Amino acid sequence: MRVDVTQTAAPGSTEPSERRRREGVWWRPDRLSWWMGVLFAVGSLCFAVAAIVSQWASAPRPAIGVTYFVGSIFFTAAACLQWRSATREPRGVDWWASVIQLAGTLFFNVSTFAGMKHGFDARQSNLRVWTPDVFGSICFLVSSEMAYAAVCGRWFCLRPRSLAWRIAALNLVGSIAFGVSAVTSLIEPSTQEPVSAAIANAGTAVGALCFLAGALLLLPQAAQAD
Repeated sequence: MRVDVTQTAAPGSTEPSERRRREGVWWRPDRLSWWMGVLFAVGSLCFAVAAIVSQWASAPRPAIGVTYFVGSIFFTAAACLQWRSATREPRGVDWWASVIQLAGTLFFNVSTFAGMKHGFDARQSNLRVWTPDVFGSICFLVSSEMAYAAVCGRWFCLRPRSLAWRIAALNLVGSIAFGVSAVTSLIEPSTQEPVSAAIANAGTAVGALCFLAGALLLLPQAAQAD
């Protein structure tokens, strides 16, 4: 990792230069990838908090719905930046992965917006909330696998020392967890309840935490472009 650091310390002093080096790694608002990491991190945090709080019956449901929707907006903003970044290159795997990911965030916008409303029966909930959630999860899974394969050069590999691999692997695991959550959140007409609310909430929480970790790793990666 190479970070441009201006030497301002007195001879024999390393504290100012060390501080600037840390700022150069974690504070890079001049980089598009840094903003992508921040926006994805905020969106992931919103989803994680909402999913964890949903486990308690006394939690205020309207606030949970709003938190999910706000998180989806941050996801879309980050995905737009990633798509914008990918358009600078020829339309390869990165471009397609960014387009599919952006489509997934739009499905989550629709799903979480509908989720803020009340009074749906099982059929309406499955159509307006569950269906776009499933499509969004599929888009995330496809996009994450494409990004992971691009890093590996094949469909699977183990490169834990590579920062790019760790980010791609965390996003792939997060997408799988989101997929599990989507499947188990289907409303059963006979009970008017999800297949498993506990698994759905756990899947969302685990997926969001994986996305959060991957997003935070984008911040030091932004400095590697120096």
